[in-house]
This record gives sequence, C-alpha cells and structure tokens, in this order.
Amino acid sequence: MSEPAAQKTTYRIADLSQSHPTAFVVVPDAKTLQSIADEMELSALRKMRFEGTISAQGKSDWRIDAHLGATVVQPCVATLAPVTTRIEEPVTRVYLADYDMPEAAEVEMPEDDTVEPLPQEIDLVAVMTEALALNIPPYPRSDQAEPVKEAFTEPGKTPLTDDDVRPFAGLAALRDKLSDEE
Repeated sequence: MSEPAAQKTTYRIADLSQSHPTAFVVVPDAKTLQSIADEMELSALRKMRFEGTISAQGKSDWRIDAHLGATVVQPCVATLAPVTTRIEEPVTRVYLADYDMPEAAEVEMPEDDTVEPLPQEIDLVAVMTEALALNIPPYPRSDQAEPVKEAFTEPGKTPLTDDDVRPFAGLAALRDKLSDEE
C-alpha cells in the first residue's frame, strides 16, 4: 500500500488559474492537530477539515470560499470538566491587490473583516487556524455546571440581588401592600 500524497497547503498566487477555481482539502495530521491545540490552549483538537476553493475575482483579486469543520475539547470555565464543541463554519477571505493598509496609530475596524491585502502566497493552514481561533467558544460551560451567583458589597452591607434591581420591583411591593390593606 502506498503512502497518501501530501496535501498542498500553500498556493502561490502567480501559479493559480484565473479561469478555473482551485479546489482544496486540508485535513491536518495528528502532529499538526496537537500543535494547533497547544497553541490555542485546548485540551484536545480531535478532528479538523478545511475544504473549499480559491478563485479569481476580477483581474487581480482572489477569493477563498471554504467550510471549516472541527471538534474541540476545552475545560469548562466553572468546573474544569471537558467540554466538547463541534464547529461548522463557512469561511470567506477576499484578497485585494489594491488594498489600502491604514497607517495611523489608531484605526477603525472595517465593516468587511474578510478583506485582506493580496499576499504572494496563500497559506491555507494559517487561514484555517485563524478561522478556528475566531470560532472557538470563549467561555465553554459543561451542562452539569450550575449557574454561579456571586454578590459583592462593602463589609456589613446587604448586597443587591437581581430582584432588587428590577425596575418594577418597588411597584410590585407597593401593589401587594395596598391589596393587603383592602
């Protein structure tokens, strides 16, 4: 039985076809999965698949339309029990040849966050890893984790509760008091 062919994960823009989309499938091996899991501080990265096309958009711009599928395991923020999450997300990147890179110290984020400057090469592993990082739950919670109720106040004072800060709590108490007097 022969070894499977190595996946192509980097594409030089100059080598891509202007007339036909270039299809790709990236399925990281166990070593790469472990490396990504370590980099993102995950307990495990069980599966990952990045599949799509790179196509020309106009004369000099390029576009990636892909789908990311991954299974991540993270510790619960409340109990530290393992939480498994399945991620299924569409991924789009548009590479513009005439992209204007902001030069100011502070800049506003553009409305379209899929647009980037055109590189010499497209690194699909980098695009896949970035898409995964953007879609991992920031605060995973186990189904068995109970809601945490904490109250903070100065020593010797009664902390506010959710019922205390409801806008009509005082009116409800007044209504109840008036109905008791009748």
